[in-house]
Amino acid sequence: MATWWNKEGKDKGFHDIDYSKNCPPILVVTGFVATNSEGVPTTLKRSGSDYSATIFGKLLSAGRVTMWKNTDGVYTADPRRVPEAFPIASLKYDEAMELAYFGAQVLHPSAMTPCIDDNIPVYVRNIFNPSFKGTIIQGRSANLKDVADDEVTLWRSSTTGEIPIKGITSIDKAALVNLEGASLIGGTNVAERFMAAMSDADITVLMITQASSESSICIAVPENQADRALMALESAFELELARSTVNSVSMHKGMAVVAIVGEGMAMNLGVTATFMSALANANVNIRLIAQGSSERQVAVVVDGQDTSRALRAVHMAFTLSTTTTGVYLVGSSGRLGQELITQLEAQKDFLEKELNIAIQINGATTSSKMALSSSGKGLEVSNSVIQNELEESPMEMDLNLLTEAMEADVNPHRVVIDCTSSEEVGDYYEQWLAKGINIICPSKAVASGDRARYDRVCQAERKNAAQWQYESSVGAALPILTTLRDLLQTGDKVERIVGSASGTMAYCLRTHSLEVPFSEAIKNVIDLGE
Repeated sequence: MATWWNKEGKDKGFHDIDYSKNCPPILVVTGFVATNSEGVPTTLKRSGSDYSATIFGKLLSAGRVTMWKNTDGVYTADPRRVPEAFPIASLKYDEAMELAYFGAQVLHPSAMTPCIDDNIPVYVRNIFNPSFKGTIIQGRSANLKDVADDEVTLWRSSTTGEIPIKGITSIDKAALVNLEGASLIGGTNVAERFMAAMSDADITVLMITQASSESSICIAVPENQADRALMALESAFELELARSTVNSVSMHKGMAVVAIVGEGMAMNLGVTATFMSALANANVNIRLIAQGSSERQVAVVVDGQDTSRALRAVHMAFTLSTTTTGVYLVGSSGRLGQELITQLEAQKDFLEKELNIAIQINGATTSSKMALSSSGKGLEVSNSVIQNELEESPMEMDLNLLTEAMEADVNPHRVVIDCTSSEEVGDYYEQWLAKGINIICPSKAVASGDRARYDRVCQAERKNAAQWQYESSVGAALPILTTLRDLLQTGDKVERIVGSASGTMAYCLRTHSLEVPFSEAIKNVIDLGE
């Protein structure tokens, strides 16, 4: 190429060269545009230029195809939703096509197809960071016939540390369409009629599932086609609906598809379990589940508002990123709150390096003011910084607004640390647990307060994927409740508890001595606010 440019291209330029006599190594070709089978001009839709590039790569027997993007390759997840996402070093053609189908914006779903037969490598690189290698896409994934004789292993037991999935992706603005009725059991042509109705109405079916023991068929479709899909089913099964042999046809909008993709999923135990557990722990409800026959992807449908939380939860569960916990401190300016922040500051690096847990303080409050993080990276874990944020914050303390912020937090793990003894704060425990928000509190306000409220809080904890952690101590800070719980759970029966349950009295007795009269010990307690 350099020789050609120095001899001809440099002097004559691209426009003055006689292309009929010369064969320059550079071709400039438009992409994205095309014609249909009738010769009518059309486009190749999203990322159609990628498809054009691989088509010409195939026709010209290219040694490689490079797609220049504004990202460092194909990422493990959408970095706008999962800040911890990182570029994937390599993918197989099949994995890339699965990721593209399920919404990976950087690739066209069909772009890999022209390169497969000749095994032409496809590089995805960053035009603003050309020194970075990006992602290389080449080779076919093993099919089920090839791996059928392989030993089935638990993926977490792998000695190589290899993660079975390559990426997590999603399709927004989806809808569910359901058909259910007792007469469907054993029906031989119901699924055929169902899909024929979708085909006739030109509906794109993203996912489909049919229960073997239930009379139901459920599909996921693009939200803008949901109304048309519902009308098509009502028309196709009009007679059955009139006779009540089909119970109902329904549609639910505001959904999203979340999928994990990777050839390592085949013949590995526990991959789907990890996927589902991550969603459950993040309080994300699953509306539909489907697995591809190739075992390279598992997809679920969730509420659209939970998509970001679902993506981050799954990304963390497969150790693709550090487990981030969104923390909200209530009572940050008190002695207990400030001491807690100091401890978090001291332990922050240890938690991240040794336990793979990142603490992100997204909110802090006093009795009159509160500060919420607006950057998505949390407040700095520093006592002085947080106290300064609270002093300068224009926001008044509002538990309803704090609850809304916690509910909108996309971190899969959210926890409120209540450093107060406020009855008003205690009234929100039930609501927080119901939203899947964990609670840690040293206060006895709820645990030893109104019995009806205590029962409601316990019931909310049992019903939801959230925990309420509390403790009390005596003497040399010895834990009482944990010890008592362990005794009961191992079969012991507690007949009687003897001792002083008053922290104030314990402090008085501890400080009272020959040099400190009892009256002075009580006065010290009053001065300290005990």
